[in-house]
Amino acid sequence: MQRVAVFGAAGRMGAEVCRAVAAADDLELVAAVDPAAAGRPLAEVAGIPAGPLVVAASAAEIAERGVEVAVDFTHGSAAPAHLHWCADNGVHVVSGTTGLAAGETARLRERFSAPEAPNAIMAPNFAISAVLLARFAEIAARHLEGVEIIELHHASKRDAPSGTALDTARRIAAARERAGGGPFAPDPTLEERLPGSRGALGPEGIRIHAVRLPGLVAHQEVIFGALGQALTIRQDSFERTSFMPGVLLAVRRVPLTPGFTLGLEAILAL
Repeated sequence: MQRVAVFGAAGRMGAEVCRAVAAADDLELVAAVDPAAAGRPLAEVAGIPAGPLVVAASAAEIAERGVEVAVDFTHGSAAPAHLHWCADNGVHVVSGTTGLAAGETARLRERFSAPEAPNAIMAPNFAISAVLLARFAEIAARHLEGVEIIELHHASKRDAPSGTALDTARRIAAARERAGGGPFAPDPTLEERLPGSRGALGPEGIRIHAVRLPGLVAHQEVIFGALGQALTIRQDSFERTSFMPGVLLAVRRVPLTPGFTLGLEAILAL
C-alpha cells in the first residue's frame, strides 16, 4: 500500500483528500500537515474514523513517517516550501494548489525533472469533467472565431482568475496556433463604462471573467462564437468529492510517471 501524506489537511480540499485516502483499500494515510490545526486529532479535523494520527505543524515533523506520496492542497505562498521539501526527501507529489508566484512552476519542473528526483503531478483541476472540457475547447478553438471564459467559484477562493481558467485559455490559444487559425476576432469594445467590465485579458487576448459567490464550488463556461452560431461548453463541480477520483488516480500513478507532469491529460491518455 502506498503511504500518503496530506498538506493542508484542515482545509476544505485537504480534509476531503484525507477522507478519500483513508477510505481507499490500496492507500494508507500516514501523515497530515496543517499549521492551523497542529496538535489536533486528524479524526476530529477531517471527520474520518478515529485513529492515532495527529495533525503536524510542518513537513519536518513527518520526516520519519515513510511517506511515499504527498498531496498538497494549500495556497500559493505555502505550497512551494512543501513541494521543495518533497523533492529534497524523495517523496512523490500530487498538487492542486494554484496561485503560485511567477516562475515557481518552472522551478518546480526543474527540481522534479532532475536525475534521481521523485515525480510530481500538478493540475489546476482534478475533476475529470474539467479536463474533458479543456480538451473539447481545444477542438473547438480550431474552427470558431471568438471565445470568452467565465469561471465561477466559492466566495472564499483566494486567487482570480482560477488556475483552471488560465490553463484553459492557454490551451485554447495553443490549439488555435497549431491549427494555423490566426488570431481570434478582435474585441469591438471602444469604451468600458465600468473599468474591468470586459474581464481580464488572458493569453492571446482571450477574455476571462471571474465570479465569486456563496453556494458555488467550482464551475466554468467556455463560450465560442462564429457567424450565426455559438457553442457553450460548461463544467460544474457541485461537491468537492468531484475532484477525488482524479486525485486518487494521480496518487496511484505518480510513482510510475517520471519527472514533472502538468495536468491530468497524460494519465487520462487524452
